[in-house]
Amino acid sequence: MTYHLLIEARDRMGLVHAISGVLYEFGLNIEQNYEYVDKQEVRFFMRTEFSGEIDQERLVKVLQNRLPDISIKLNQKKEKKTVVLVTKEPHCLGDLLIRARYGELDMKIQTVISNHDTLRDLVEGFGIDFHHIPHAGLQREDHEKKILEVIKPYGPDFLVLAKYMRVLSPYFVSRYPERIINIHHSFLPAFIGASPYKQAYDRGVKIIGATAHFVNDELDDGPIITQGVMPVNHTFSASDMSQAGRDIEKQVLAKALKLTFDHRVFIFGRKTIIFE
Repeated sequence: MTYHLLIEARDRMGLVHAISGVLYEFGLNIEQNYEYVDKQEVRFFMRTEFSGEIDQERLVKVLQNRLPDISIKLNQKKEKKTVVLVTKEPHCLGDLLIRARYGELDMKIQTVISNHDTLRDLVEGFGIDFHHIPHAGLQREDHEKKILEVIKPYGPDFLVLAKYMRVLSPYFVSRYPERIINIHHSFLPAFIGASPYKQAYDRGVKIIGATAHFVNDELDDGPIITQGVMPVNHTFSASDMSQAGRDIEKQVLAKALKLTFDHRVFIFGRKTIIFE
C-alpha cells in the first residue's frame, strides 16, 4: 500500500530526522521525499511518499506525540470520488471524462450536475449519471440546496467546477472547504468575473491564460494551483482568444487535479505550496 504523508510545522532543526525516524521504526520504506521552508513565515513543509502496511491512527498518534505542534495529513494513494458541475461548455468536461476513463487522472467521476440539459448526451455516453437542476425562477440559495441534496449521497472527495458559470455562496463553499476546484478562463488576478476574453481584447493584452484555483468566499480569489499562458497579438479577436483559451483551460485544469489528487498541494493562507 502506498501512502502520502503531508507535514506542516514551525521550522526548526531535526524535523526531517524525527519524521523519517518514526517511519523507520514502523518498518516503512520512503520512496519519495520533498521539503520546503518558507523563511519569511518560518514554516516547514514536507511531503513523503512511502509504502508498507500500517495502523494509520497509531502512526499519526506517534508523530503527534514526538512533534506535538505539527499538522499531519496521511492519505492513501487511491481514486478520488469526484462530482463535476458544468453549465453548457463541453471542452473541460469532455477532457475530464476521457482522462478519467483511461486512467490519466486518479479520479472516479460519480456524477455530473448542470443547470442546463445541454451536456446530458455527452455524460451519459460515458455511462455516468447526469442531473439537470435548472436555476430559472429560483433564488441562489434554493438552487444550491437542490444541488447539495443531489451531491450528498455520493460523498465526494472533491467538487470540480468545469466551466460552471454560477457563483457559489459562502454557505455552499463551507460544506466542502478546500475541496472545490474551479477553472477560470483568465490569468488571475487579472480580468476576474464575466467576459474575461473580451476584457483582455479591449485591453490589448499580449498573453492570455487560464487559472485553476480552490474556491473560497471571494469571487475568483481562492488559492491558485496552476496557471497556463500563450502569446497573442493584435490579429486575435476576442473570439480567437476564447477559442485558444479553451485548450489552455483543459490543460491547466487537468494538471491542477493531478497535483491535488496526488496530494502534492499545501494550502498556506492565500497561496499554495506545490511539490511537483
